[in-house]
Amino acid sequence: MRSKYSLLAILLLAGLAALVGTTSNLVSANTQQSNELTSQYVTTPPVLDGTADAVWDEAQALSFPVVGGANAGSHQVTLKSVYSGDQVYFLVSWNDPTESLRRFPWVKQEDGTWKRLVDGPSGDDNVFYEDKMAFIWNIDNSITGFNQAGCFATCHAGEAGKPYGNKYTANPGEMGDIWHWKSVRTGSVNQIDDQYVDDMRYSSDTPEAGRHSDPKTSGGYTDNYNADKTAPGFMDPNGANAGYWILDSEKKEFVDTFKAGDEIAGIVVAPLAGDRGDLPAMAQYSNGAWTMELSRKLVTGSDKDVQFSDLSQAYYFGVAVFDNAQVRHSFETGASALKFSQRPTAVAQSSWGEVKQLVSK
Repeated sequence: MRSKYSLLAILLLAGLAALVGTTSNLVSANTQQSNELTSQYVTTPPVLDGTADAVWDEAQALSFPVVGGANAGSHQVTLKSVYSGDQVYFLVSWNDPTESLRRFPWVKQEDGTWKRLVDGPSGDDNVFYEDKMAFIWNIDNSITGFNQAGCFATCHAGEAGKPYGNKYTANPGEMGDIWHWKSVRTGSVNQIDDQYVDDMRYSSDTPEAGRHSDPKTSGGYTDNYNADKTAPGFMDPNGANAGYWILDSEKKEFVDTFKAGDEIAGIVVAPLAGDRGDLPAMAQYSNGAWTMELSRKLVTGSDKDVQFSDLSQAYYFGVAVFDNAQVRHSFETGASALKFSQRPTAVAQSSWGEVKQLVSK
């Protein structure tokens, strides 16, 4: 027969194990600040399909406005994060009154020629473009002022070269990791464009200033031109009006049998492979809002990426939303910090083991 002391020990150990097992949830719920996003440990990761399944109920939301952009001008962004195994996952949603995919399409004219629809000065289209969303992460906390100012630390408005200014860090050695989702160019193949920013300034030889793409081995997107850029070079196998991108694996040589008013996509897309293609994502537009799920390895080993190698540390980031805007994005004022909840501890596991041994006696 078990003694009352054995029973008491069982109850105490069970209580200890339950308490330790839920500590990370309690800490997350009670200490989350307005600019902190907690990535909650989960045993089963979410399915990346652009809809929030039940696993996201375990994560706490961080919501904040982004302001100052073209068209809608401002948006409310809501983030959640979980991690499991060697992967971290994000659920991102933001309001947007229109789903914008009509990026520079070709339209056949009454006289038989083709015209690519573009509005405004070069590099600053806010009509015939796509919805986009971006993160910038402060790699190794290297960017001066980023953890306080966020993206402002890398944005330089009013400079020559681009209508919305240039992007670069202040000093050599400072780098940021850019996750740039583009609804047509990368969303069409369920990816985010992995890029980075360094201290390079604008010049005629470096027109992108400090913003660069990570290395790739294949894939990506290209403009759909013929040799003299007067008409499409390729067409969708379904012909005209088949959508706003053409998959490279399905493209057909352009043969003009179309009528006035017909549209051909202005971009050819293929999945990115290599360092630039390590961010799978799925987004859905519904009821005036975008919802996106994305994942990435905690540690990629690339010097162009932020490495979530120490789960006890905070990782600072800023967010931008582009409402059908080529460059005039809405921005987060300040920075947010990603923190990770603790994984289940060995203490909890050993406590449960002791309970099972006592009960079996």
